[in-house]
Amino acid sequence: MKIEKAAEQLAELGHVTRLGIFRALVKSGTSGLPVADIQHQVNVPGSTLSHHINRMINVGLIKQVREGRVLRCFAQYDQLNGLIDFLMEECCSKEPTDCC
Repeated sequence: MKIEKAAEQLAELGHVTRLGIFRALVKSGTSGLPVADIQHQVNVPGSTLSHHINRMINVGLIKQVREGRVLRCFAQYDQLNGLIDFLMEECCSKEPTDCC
């Protein structure tokens, strides 16, 4: 992962509402959550929720799928794992004996 991509994703997760949305999706596992359930969990108006979801879709952290009349959101675990790997790839490289 390039540093610019990591910075974009971290910037989106740096907002308390978006972080709450993302954590709810990660907690839900691979089944994801309907938008209505996310709205109930994070307690924000629908238009605000839509804005936050779209920002995270734009940086690849979540995807959204229409299932009939329901919009379901999913955490993109490949992106989450890539971000974690990026943050950890040089962990303790200057002090290998102190590695976490």
